[in-house]
Amino acid sequence: MTAPTLERPAWRYAAFFAAYLYQGLVAGFSLTALANHYAALGFAAAEVGRHFALAGLPWTVQPLLWGPLVDRGAASRLGRRRFWWVAGFLGTQGALALLLLVPDVRAIGLVSAVFCLHSAFAALLDTATDRLIMDHVPKDALGRTSACTRAGFVTGTAAGALLFSWSLERVGFAPSVWLLLATSALAGLLPLLVREAPGDALLVGGPPAGPAPPRRPVRLRRLLRRLVVPLRRRESLVLIGLCFAVDAALGLFEVRFGVALIQDQGWDAALLSRAQAGLAFVAGTLGALAVGLWSDRAGPLRALRLLLLACAASFAGIAGLIAGGAAGAAGPAILALSSVAPSLLIVALVPAVMRMSQGRAGAATQFEITMAALNLGDVAGAAAAGPLAPWLGLAGAAALAGTVFALCALLAGRTARRAPAGRR
Repeated sequence: MTAPTLERPAWRYAAFFAAYLYQGLVAGFSLTALANHYAALGFAAAEVGRHFALAGLPWTVQPLLWGPLVDRGAASRLGRRRFWWVAGFLGTQGALALLLLVPDVRAIGLVSAVFCLHSAFAALLDTATDRLIMDHVPKDALGRTSACTRAGFVTGTAAGALLFSWSLERVGFAPSVWLLLATSALAGLLPLLVREAPGDALLVGGPPAGPAPPRRPVRLRRLLRRLVVPLRRRESLVLIGLCFAVDAALGLFEVRFGVALIQDQGWDAALLSRAQAGLAFVAGTLGALAVGLWSDRAGPLRALRLLLLACAASFAGIAGLIAGGAAGAAGPAILALSSVAPSLLIVALVPAVMRMSQGRAGAATQFEITMAALNLGDVAGAAAAGPLAPWLGLAGAAALAGTVFALCALLAGRTARRAPAGRR
């Protein structure tokens, strides 16, 4: 029987789905179940925001940490990119094991520091996955692949939020960590079993199935010099700015709203985690598939523009509900409006950025620079949620997010009209 490789589409979809399932499972623990648990324990929005920010910090420097290494490739039997895939997974699991040394869940600084270290290795795993996608997926299938990875991430996030909101409440922190280690190891198993090419070894010590193809070494200095030129293009700069602005606006609103639901509206932390998990799952599976197919047909920039307009309308409605004093009664509706459309943006955004980067020297680094802007925006928004609370309020934060989405839709529309036909 032929060993599974990324040359076959079915194994590609399965491996990329599982890689993002793994990332989502940890995010469901850290950024949903644990964050809501901290809110229920009485931690302020500023403290929860710092947890988000510290856990997301390595993602903001992802291109500098890992992009050039993955782009250069590794002289390994495991495969040119898969070597980093395996290294990232082992590093993430080792970092998660450090949670067992945290004496109490209330030591939020220690917990956040561990997730910061975990994110550094998760960023390596993510960079390797993105580069494998650019190496092995045709351009006309990037939308479907983006939908597949998004479905994997939200499925993992939903499962993590549901499972760990229950375990944190019922059995406590340490057993929840053991459960996280076991489930994440299981989720990461499939990517470890799928080879990049038939001649690659399954394990480090395994013999190659055939002679390795000749590979021309790429010098790091030359790679970085060639990287600067495409990043000067207007399309690249627009996408980088758009990524930062969108996630900064979302982070600013979501941290404060989640804390407000628990501490001001009396929501149960586990109930909120279940609601967030359900909304993310529906949007990220059926919704992501629809957007992925639409993106491949209409072009990712056009799909992105319409999704941004939908987000602008959603947040305008949220601001109106909160300003009208209906925040309590309309809590479920606001949660849905702030979750569904924004979670689909990444499905159209990823193929737009990959089309821009694919086939160029430093492709993974170029892609991760744009994604780092997304993560930097998330970190900045979460960190600013507490300090800006007295100035903006919830209604102001929602109105600001709606304005940002509307401006980004305008930019995406102009970029789509100016882009070559193959990149629209």
